[in-house]
Amino acid sequence: MRIKQVLLVLLTLLVTGCSPMKTDPLSQQGPTLKIEDFFQGKVYAWGIFEDRFGNLRRQFQVEIDGDWNGERLVLDEKFLYGDGERDRRVWTITPTGDGRYIGRADDIIGTAEGISEGNRLNWRYKMELKVGDGSWKVAFDDWMYLQPGNVLVNKAEVRKWGVQLGVVTLFFMHADQLKEAPFSL
Repeated sequence: MRIKQVLLVLLTLLVTGCSPMKTDPLSQQGPTLKIEDFFQGKVYAWGIFEDRFGNLRRQFQVEIDGDWNGERLVLDEKFLYGDGERDRRVWTITPTGDGRYIGRADDIIGTAEGISEGNRLNWRYKMELKVGDGSWKVAFDDWMYLQPGNVLVNKAEVRKWGVQLGVVTLFFMHADQLKEAPFSL
């Protein structure tokens, strides 16, 4: 009987130890993230993609022009990758109430959905990702956290068929926080 109790305690610890961290109290520690405000105007970003084994596969920069008209946010994103490849994505994002958002872009399959609370935004979508001469349908699960100093940190898991391909990490800053434009795309 004693062995069953020990196994039950160990199983409970294993299950609760592997459960996702609850960040609700943490989301209240930083400044409040309102993407309509954060992305208004010129924003710069620096990012990396690491495969599921932690190997750095790509580095990139993004120049974003944001336009909030009171009803929808348009983000014109221009990408420059370390290997010289360039890309562009134009998002149209609409708040739907209660900190929720929907978004569309040409390479997004269906509609992206997001929910914002405190200093964070969870943004989920499926995308037609260019890979070599073809493309893959992948799922993104982005978590954005606004930090003191008005720096936005984004970490996104990229999955295909439920298997993690890798992680994208990005850091965003407003142009007016910088003495000069760090790059022009």
